[in-house]
Amino acid sequence: MRIGYDAKRFFLNSTGLGNYSRWLVQSLASYYPDNTYLLYTPKVENSSRVSFINSHKNIQTILPKRKALASWWRTKGIVKYLSRDGVQLYHGLSHELPYGITKTGIKTILTVHDLIFMRFPQYFGMVSRNIYLAKLKYACRIADSIIAISERTKADLMELLHVPSHKINVVYQGCDAAFKAVCPPEQKKAVLKKFNITTPFVLSVGTIEERKNLLLLIKAMSRVEGNVQLVVVGRQTAYAEEVKQAIHRYRLTDRMVFLDKVDFADLPALYQAASVFVYPSRYEGFGIPVLEALNSGTPVIAATGSCLEEAGGPDSLYSSPDDDEDLAIKINLVLNYDGLREKMIAKGHEYSRNFDDDKLAAQLMAVYTPLLNPPR
Repeated sequence: MRIGYDAKRFFLNSTGLGNYSRWLVQSLASYYPDNTYLLYTPKVENSSRVSFINSHKNIQTILPKRKALASWWRTKGIVKYLSRDGVQLYHGLSHELPYGITKTGIKTILTVHDLIFMRFPQYFGMVSRNIYLAKLKYACRIADSIIAISERTKADLMELLHVPSHKINVVYQGCDAAFKAVCPPEQKKAVLKKFNITTPFVLSVGTIEERKNLLLLIKAMSRVEGNVQLVVVGRQTAYAEEVKQAIHRYRLTDRMVFLDKVDFADLPALYQAASVFVYPSRYEGFGIPVLEALNSGTPVIAATGSCLEEAGGPDSLYSSPDDDEDLAIKINLVLNYDGLREKMIAKGHEYSRNFDDDKLAAQLMAVYTPLLNPPR
């Protein structure tokens, strides 16, 4: 098969949709090497995150011949390139498909990560919401098949956009193999020293924005026993000021560590050195940091209400995104009871095997293949 991808985020996004794009392409290129994978992008930025393409002869990067407006090229100009290159299947990795692709005969797949902009419209500007909605409605209508990254996202597609169930396939995503490799003690010690972190500590990873609900964790930390640090890794938004006011109010300043722009190489050590990972987000499409924690051998406590139970499995702990007292109780349990921690670590590792790359690549290929070889 000759498979094309919208690869803007593959090259230009260092988190989120970029991680998903890189993981998917690398997994398929590794486990299904007979296919050709063509990455269509208006711009290339080389980094260590994309260096793996140099070792895969079956991955090609396609750029526009002339400098063009990136948004126009991705939404329309790309179509003639797909036809020229003999692409048989085009996968829109992030909610979009190009206009006019239906006239080419090229089969299309769309990945939908979440419908947060519809569930929580207050977090988005009106213009952005309208653009997202128009693109997504069009893409869902013309796609031959849709991949939802969780059962929650599938349910949202059916409820909010009335997409028929038979058109949607749930295929989870994996996480970077770096989180599965055990960091030696000296590496963890060096990373903790670098960021002035003491043990034990609670870890939370994610953009500091209202939906991620860090304020709940701050309130819970005021009830956590002992001088336990909270380490927060993520870009700060205006919401961070509200969080910092609460930190001052609860007298937690000496127990807080905020880290932004952490080198990816340091993240696995941070996860593996943490005593517990807490993810209090009100709503996610999947919650990849939860899976990163499980693979790192770190117990997880996450919020109920979206898809995080799917990512964390039956042996992680869950708490209402509005109940700081219950969250504090669960953090204290994990910190103080070694037997519980050991069980959560072992069961978490076991559950994380459901997201191994070979299994998920096979599921992706099971969505791709019938579009080009329909059953008779």
